[in-house]
Amino acid sequence: MEYIYAALLLHKLGKEVTEEHLKKVVSAAGEPVDESKIKVLVASLKGVNIDEQLKNASMVSAAPATGAASEVKEEKKKEEPKAEAAEGLASLFG
Repeated sequence: MEYIYAALLLHKLGKEVTEEHLKKVVSAAGEPVDESKIKVLVASLKGVNIDEQLKNASMVSAAPATGAASEVKEEKKKEEPKAEAAEGLASLFG
């Protein structure tokens, strides 16, 4: 995961995500550098628009939040009639 964070940091700073830059960032953070992980990450990111991918990721994570809010409202609506019914029964036995 630290390699992904390093790539995101480089991208945020406007630097090219290269093997050399990733090695510098990971080693500066005090982690041992795994050459194979760096090579795989750089190869995986070749031709990828990181900004576009970050936009898509934020849109996907935002979608479930709106659905959850509507479920909470529905649950509240369902509970209210039960409470009213219980009050009505309590008045019968008084």
